[in-house]
Amino acid sequence: MAYVTSADGIQIYYKDWGPKDAQPIVFHHGWPLSSDDWDAQMLFFLANGYRVVAHDRRGHGRSEQAVGNHDMDHYAADASAVAEHLDLKNAVHIGHSTGGGEVARYVAKFGEPQGRVAKAVLVAAIPPLMLKTEANPGGTPIEVFDSFRGALAANRAAFFHDVAAGPFYGFNRDHETTIPAVIDNWWRQGMMGSAQAHYDGIKAFSETDQTEDLKAITVPTLVLQGDDDQIVPYTDAALLQVKLLQNGTLKIYEGYPHGMLTTHADVINPDLLAFVRA
Repeated sequence: MAYVTSADGIQIYYKDWGPKDAQPIVFHHGWPLSSDDWDAQMLFFLANGYRVVAHDRRGHGRSEQAVGNHDMDHYAADASAVAEHLDLKNAVHIGHSTGGGEVARYVAKFGEPQGRVAKAVLVAAIPPLMLKTEANPGGTPIEVFDSFRGALAANRAAFFHDVAAGPFYGFNRDHETTIPAVIDNWWRQGMMGSAQAHYDGIKAFSETDQTEDLKAITVPTLVLQGDDDQIVPYTDAALLQVKLLQNGTLKIYEGYPHGMLTTHADVINPDLLAFVRA
């Protein structure tokens, strides 16, 4: 298993598949998952001749279960450590949900200044800010995130099962067919990680204002989200992201859920490839 050491001494697990001279596609996963959540995309881009890279966020998956420093700055710095270790250049960084926040902070703080990023993709991503505030009236109330913390602390296994079996993939909708293996895989990934990292991560993904990150990104950026996303409301995410980005393109998918990369990979993957090749 491959690891790189972060700036503060944490072991970060990563995958690096494909020809080393091919353009890198770098994937950033959502909370509370791991790089395994990108299997459908990594295999697809590998088959199309790309180098594919993904890491497990600190405290998630196979990365070290660090105590503390579970915030967007450290998430982005860890992503930078992987990119520097592998000397990735001209890369396309794709982030889902919390991973979209990680991409925004990485590209703004590390990727563009180092000339390592060619393009970016935000999929059902958390920026600019999930939390409802006076300045962000369309956000989600703090009580919702407090309930996440309470459920996680009380019974993480049950909470993770309920998220995957319900709103994450839209399996609570009458028109959706539940896929038990998808639920099991989400639960498996979540339970691999640290409960403490996941608990602290709720604050990181809900309370981090990334307005300035989005404004600072100059590379072409594709924004994708489903209009039936029950986790990150698209009106307070994708629609605001494209307004803040200097070079953004928006695509909204009718009826698609938060976890559309898994349930609708047959549609999303070709769209991602078309953007990469453009």
